[in-house]
Amino acid sequence: MNDNAVMNLAADNIRVLAASMVEKAKSGHPGGAMGGADFINVLYSEYLRYDPDCPQWKGRDRFFLDPGHMSPMLYSQLALIGRITIEELQQFRQWGSPTPGHPEVDVKRGIENTSGPLGQGHVFAVGAAIAAKFLAARTGNPLFSKETIYAYISDGGIQEEISQGAGRIAGTLGLDNLIMFYDSNEIQLSTECGDVSAEDTAMKYRAWGWNVLAINGNDCDQIRAALDAAKAEKSRPTLIIGKCVMGKGARKEDNSSYERNCKTHGAPLGGDAYRNTILNLGGNPDDPFRIRPEVKELYARRADELRKVVAECSAEEAAWAAANPEMAENVEKWFSGAAPELDWSVVKQKAGAPTRNASATVLGMLAEQVPNMICASADLSNSDKTDGFLNKTHSFVKGDFSGAFFQAGVAELTMACCCIGMALHGGVISACGTFFVFSDYMKPAIRMAALMELPVKFIWSHDAFRVGEDGPTHEPVEQEAQIRLMEKLKNHSGSNSMLVLRPADAEETTECWKLAMENTKTPTGLIFSRQNIDMLPEGTDYTQAAKGAYVTAGSDENPDVILVASGSEVATLNAGAELLRKDGLKIRIVSCPSEGLFRSQSEEYQQSVLPSGAKIFGLTSGLPVNLQGLVGPGGKVFGLESFGFSAPYKVLDEKLGFTAENVYEQVKLMF
Repeated sequence: MNDNAVMNLAADNIRVLAASMVEKAKSGHPGGAMGGADFINVLYSEYLRYDPDCPQWKGRDRFFLDPGHMSPMLYSQLALIGRITIEELQQFRQWGSPTPGHPEVDVKRGIENTSGPLGQGHVFAVGAAIAAKFLAARTGNPLFSKETIYAYISDGGIQEEISQGAGRIAGTLGLDNLIMFYDSNEIQLSTECGDVSAEDTAMKYRAWGWNVLAINGNDCDQIRAALDAAKAEKSRPTLIIGKCVMGKGARKEDNSSYERNCKTHGAPLGGDAYRNTILNLGGNPDDPFRIRPEVKELYARRADELRKVVAECSAEEAAWAAANPEMAENVEKWFSGAAPELDWSVVKQKAGAPTRNASATVLGMLAEQVPNMICASADLSNSDKTDGFLNKTHSFVKGDFSGAFFQAGVAELTMACCCIGMALHGGVISACGTFFVFSDYMKPAIRMAALMELPVKFIWSHDAFRVGEDGPTHEPVEQEAQIRLMEKLKNHSGSNSMLVLRPADAEETTECWKLAMENTKTPTGLIFSRQNIDMLPEGTDYTQAAKGAYVTAGSDENPDVILVASGSEVATLNAGAELLRKDGLKIRIVSCPSEGLFRSQSEEYQQSVLPSGAKIFGLTSGLPVNLQGLVGPGGKVFGLESFGFSAPYKVLDEKLGFTAENVYEQVKLMF
């Protein structure tokens, strides 16, 4: 245990750096960072296990920051351990800097997750804790059973509804490897917490089955005692409620206290207030970007301690690897992020099946061939057909993570964030399923997965209005357009931020799942039907689905008109084409499971499939905008422009115009 006087110096050092970063940038959030400095300093100097020389060490503890606006606290702490330079701190919020306004995942820098949307960050931690439990059970590697996942959450994150899902799931599963620090400073951005919340947070978490501790969050000894108790807990996650002082150490222009003030939350301290604050904290306002010698020594000692810890852990892992060489090799492959090697020949699809059923067939194979894959469902596994995976394994329960299925309950956003956390942990391929219409609940998480370039697989069934009997609440219309926008949005690596696939039949489903499993760089969305779908014409080369759009078998040379669609509408086009051919028209049918993937192909290939100037007709069960980019200005799209209706799906097909006869009529109007 370190001397408390030095520990307080280190915490004040963090406060000086944090306040100075915000001051230099002329924007940011100093108050929360200053309040949380004591906890993060105790954590990093005495508890958090990491490799000072190898940030990506798979056996490391992980620290997930939920309130991304507290980035100055994290960046300052990372400067103390040498992951961020003083010069980089001074570039806070500037172009190209590794210290953006809210943290962006960069494990080499010690940043485990992108954070900003309050609530999601600590749910990533729940997912990572599940992943660690799963890997420990699946591999026997002692590293994973020694991991502790730490999360840092604020009043805002507690108030976000997603916190309920995180609390319920972590408590139900008994994630004793999860320790969450709640910075309870009673200050919001614009008000005090009492103005918006009167709940008993401790009671709430106890009701979910958590171990709950309440401490002075600015007292080193109390922080240590709480962390020791949390580490000793063997059946429950722990919530440490730290009563912290917003803007701790801050002073106003007249040198009176600036603590516990909303104004310190989201703006530089400014002018004399800044100068007085830095002086009060023992810094030099004219040269504030300094790490005190005593603090350097503190963290140098900690680095030496950690090297010994890592060496001991590595020796233990080496002994395990010697006894389990095949599994050790697997673990290395899993953490490399490489796509698994799969025998797709064993997948036998039933002709004319719903694509959700075809997906279930693939998932059954994946459950058998991908031992590091976790599949989840938002309480719909028998309907979104993720039970294809579940039937080959069993669900996680408290005390038993030997299975590979995560039953999230009715909590789509929480489920998605947990799966993101699994991916962030590393070594795990995660997938999650629900109805497509409920992708609305998941959109914030999908965006975060895309931003972090995480290959989470999102499985959506009940893809269109053909959920008819359930009525318009369950019928996705605009959802496909919303999700496909992510294919048009580039990530920071310059690639499409997401791959979205809607297969046309059972066999194309296999190809789409193959693309999803090969996609290791971005999230994938897979959109499946509830109803049976007729197969594409015999002789169709389904491997061409890898190009995003392709000409199906039976298409005519030199076509008079090209018909394009995705999903079940391709079968409707085929039926319509038979009627058009009776009128002497030459027809080309194009299946386009992914416009984003298609637009990534060469211009030559794109023109070979959908030539400029051709007559092109598109059919979509969503908004017409889904296909307007494909048909071009001279083309025509028939789609939905209203919410759906309640009726059997075949009735809706007739009433809404998704029939061979209407395809015929719509195309004839183009001539």
